[in-house]
Amino acid sequence: MKRLGLLLILCLVLPLGIVAAQDSMMTEVGAGEGALDIIAWPGYIERGDTDPAYDWVTQYEADTGCAVNIKTAATSDEMVALMNEGTFDLVTASGDASLRLVYGGRVQAINLDLIPSWSTVDERLQNAPWHTVDVDGDGTAEHYGVPYQWGPNVLMYNTDTFPEAPTSWNVVFEEMTLPDGESNAGRVQAYDGPIHIADAANYLMYHNPELGITDPYALNTDQFNAALDLLRQQRELVARYWHDAFIQIDDFTNEGIVASGSWPFQVNILQATEGAPPIASVFPEEGATGWADTTMMHVNSPHPNCAYLWLEWSLNPKLQGDLAAWFGSVPAVPAACTGNELLTDAGCATNGFDNFEQIKFWKTPVESCGDEDESTTCVPYREWVTNYIAVIGGR
Repeated sequence: MKRLGLLLILCLVLPLGIVAAQDSMMTEVGAGEGALDIIAWPGYIERGDTDPAYDWVTQYEADTGCAVNIKTAATSDEMVALMNEGTFDLVTASGDASLRLVYGGRVQAINLDLIPSWSTVDERLQNAPWHTVDVDGDGTAEHYGVPYQWGPNVLMYNTDTFPEAPTSWNVVFEEMTLPDGESNAGRVQAYDGPIHIADAANYLMYHNPELGITDPYALNTDQFNAALDLLRQQRELVARYWHDAFIQIDDFTNEGIVASGSWPFQVNILQATEGAPPIASVFPEEGATGWADTTMMHVNSPHPNCAYLWLEWSLNPKLQGDLAAWFGSVPAVPAACTGNELLTDAGCATNGFDNFEQIKFWKTPVESCGDEDESTTCVPYREWVTNYIAVIGGR
């Protein structure tokens, strides 16, 4: 009953007509079809164009004959929309998109027997609920993808403005005078996506325990409304709602932004850019939301052999380590944490390898709050979408 309820809920956030029977699972990998189309977060699929030291596409293409075409997406909602078009093979989906793709029939179960390196995946990720789902209700969960990278949403800040690292997310949620003597109004940003409601809920979970929030993605009506009120307060401070990583980088460089939730990717780029403002990041006292991304395969992948070849390729330690160094993320393969020249042996610890249990990973909010008797109703994702649009619009 719970599985059926989740299916019906998720269907409501997807266009009609998407839920469809999935093709039979592949049993062997043949020769590549000559092409591979991937939807990915910016910086996730590099071929050396930005920096020749970071290239995990060229060798794959040479080995397989599969020419990689990359479509970048700035939000999970954009990824879901692109996958609905049905012209892509793979997507690097975060947890707030993966279940929508699974229950919407947009991705297919993966045959782990065709992924020889599966055993090298971090055990904390192998059966994670954002890609391991019993869709058919037979009591056995299927895997709907291969873990790729993970990490926290960090608080990025300008060290000229903050000579000492801020300890709380309050610098982006509450009006205050910053250490440089100026107000934070008009100098901070917030993420342009409904999942940002979870950041507000995470903040309230720490500072307003009387609300009873235990999961920032499972909010009853009162908890949800409290998060919206905090976001309306934040709106008075926000100079821009960001979703494009490179626009945020420009805003910190040229538009006087001094603090925002961000990804380690932007932090790394700014720290490596000559002439950029001095930037650092911190994991505040309230903890943080985060992302654990899974490479998922479209149910009607036009190049399934190339897709399976990439799923295996994506787990090689060199790629995993180079990507973690480039993006500031944590590899899905722990073996990548040692012996990688770009990441260094300290890189995984720096990027948060030991903070896994403290991160509230993105997931799709649904009506079921997760209680055993299903007596409590939580606010589903479709209402997160409409209400967050209203907040940004000043309502």
